[in-house]
Amino acid sequence: MKKIISLAVLLVLLGACTKNFEEINSNPYQITDESLTQDFNHVGAYFQGLLSNLQGHQVEEDLATDSFVRHFGTPTPFVSNRNNTTYYITWNSFWGRIYNSVMSPSRQVIKIAEEGGYDVFAAWAKFIQVMGLSRLTAYHGPLIYSEYGKPTTPILYDSEKTLYDSFFRVIDETQAVFAANKTYPGLKKFDASYGGDITKWIKLMNSMRLRLAIRLSKADPTLAKQQGEKAIADAGGLILTNADNFNISLYGAKMPLAVICFEWQDTRMGAGMEEFLVGLKDPRIGKYFAPAKDASLYTDHPAFPYKGIASGAYLGAKDDRQLYSEVSEDWKSVTSRRFFTAAEVHFALAEAALRGWAGAGDAKTHYEEGIKMSFQNWGAGGVDTYLADATSTPINYVDPKDSRNSYTTRSTVTVAWDETATKEEKLEKIITQKWIDALTNANEVWCDHRRTGYPKLHYVPKNDSNQDWGIIPADGFLQRMPFVDAERNSNPEGVADATTKLGGPDLISTRLYFAPAGPNFPDEP
Repeated sequence: MKKIISLAVLLVLLGACTKNFEEINSNPYQITDESLTQDFNHVGAYFQGLLSNLQGHQVEEDLATDSFVRHFGTPTPFVSNRNNTTYYITWNSFWGRIYNSVMSPSRQVIKIAEEGGYDVFAAWAKFIQVMGLSRLTAYHGPLIYSEYGKPTTPILYDSEKTLYDSFFRVIDETQAVFAANKTYPGLKKFDASYGGDITKWIKLMNSMRLRLAIRLSKADPTLAKQQGEKAIADAGGLILTNADNFNISLYGAKMPLAVICFEWQDTRMGAGMEEFLVGLKDPRIGKYFAPAKDASLYTDHPAFPYKGIASGAYLGAKDDRQLYSEVSEDWKSVTSRRFFTAAEVHFALAEAALRGWAGAGDAKTHYEEGIKMSFQNWGAGGVDTYLADATSTPINYVDPKDSRNSYTTRSTVTVAWDETATKEEKLEKIITQKWIDALTNANEVWCDHRRTGYPKLHYVPKNDSNQDWGIIPADGFLQRMPFVDAERNSNPEGVADATTKLGGPDLISTRLYFAPAGPNFPDEP
C-alpha cells in the first residue's frame, strides 16, 4: 500500500514538473518571436539605420554638395588636387548609401509590415524612401524606383518626371495612413526625432510636398502650383516653428563635420561663407565657424576675424591653410543633424507667394520670419538690426596664400526687404538667406542654385573638368553627378535607357529636369 501511495505522489510531481518544464527551462533574457512582435521590434528596429543614412559623410557631402554650394572648402589637395571639388569626379558614393542602407532594408520592412498588418510602419518606410530618393535624384536625375527589387534584366530607371509624380503619390498614400492613425503608439520607441508623434510627421510630409513643389516650380509650374497649394492648405499644417523641426539623431555618433574638421583636418569655412557672412555682417557666423588662428589672414576685414577656402582652390601642402577658420567648437557636442527646418518652410512660402500660389501669404512676412527662425535655431542674436540692414553687401574674397583663388563677388544682394524690387531681386534675397541657413544640409540649396542661379556663388578657380566627365565652362557650375560605375558594369542597358530619359549625355554638364535654363519669372519684363 505504501508503494502505491509513493508511486502516485511521484506521478503527480512528474506531472507538475512536465507542466512547468517550458517555463522553468526558458531563458528569461532570450528575445522570442512573440516579444519582438509585441514590442514592434521586428519592424521598428530597422528605422535607426534608415534615418541615419538619409545624409552622407565626407565624400558624399563635404567633398560634394557642401563644396558645390561653397559652404565649406578643403585645405587638403586630394588626388593631387584634382577631384570633385575641381570638377573632376573622383568619388560618387551617395547612390550606394541610399540603395544599400535605405532602399534595401526599407523594402524588407515594408514586406514584413504589410504581411503583419502594420500599416503605419509600412507607410513610414515608404515615406522614408521618398525622403532618400528625392535627395538622390538631385545628384543623378533618373533613378531606379518603380522597378526596384524586381527580378528583371535590365533594371530600368524612372524618368525624373515619373519620379516626382511617384513621390507625390506616395506622400498622398502615407499621409492618409498617418491621418487615420494619429494616436498610434507603435513608432515612439523607434522615432528619435519626433517621439512617435504622428501629427509632427504629417507636418513633415506636407513640408516635403512643399519642398518638392518649389523644386519643380520652373520645370512644371502647373504641377508645382497644384502640389504646393495642396501642402499649404492641408489641415495637418507645415513646419512653421523650430519646435517642429525635423532633426535626425546621431544615435551617439559624432557629427561628421566635427570629425572631418577637427580629427582629420580636412575641411574649413568656405570662401562663399566668408564672402556673404562677413559682407552682410551676419551674427550667425560665430555659430557656424571659429575665428582664423592667424590675424594676417583677414587684414581686409579685421573686425570679422574669419577666413575661408575657395571651393575648387589651387592647393599646395595641406598645412598651408590649417590656420584658416575651422567650424565652431559647438559642432563637437551636437547630437542630431538638421534635415528640415521652419526657416526652409518660410523661405519656400516666400517664394510661393512670389509665384502667386494660393494661401502662401505675404512674401516679406515669410522672408523675415524665415530669418528669425534661422537666428533662433542657431542661437544667434541681433536679428532686428540684421533685418533692417539695407546697405551691407557681400565682399570680395582674398586668399593670402595664392592669389589665383581670389575673386570679385558676383552679388550685390542686401538683407532688408524692398517691396519695390523686382521678383528676381526678391527671389535672390530669399534664396540667399535660405542658403545661409542650410549649412550642413546643402542638398536642397544645391537644387535652388541650379534652378534659380541664386545665390550668385563664385566659380571654381581650378577647373579640371574635361571630356572624361563633361566640361564645365569657366563661368559655369557642375549640374549633376554621373551614373555610378557599379550600374554601368552590372546594368549597362538600364544606364543606357536612363541616359535617354536624362535628356542629355551622362555628363556633369547636363542640366537636370527641375533646373531648365531660362528666367525664373518669364512674364516679368
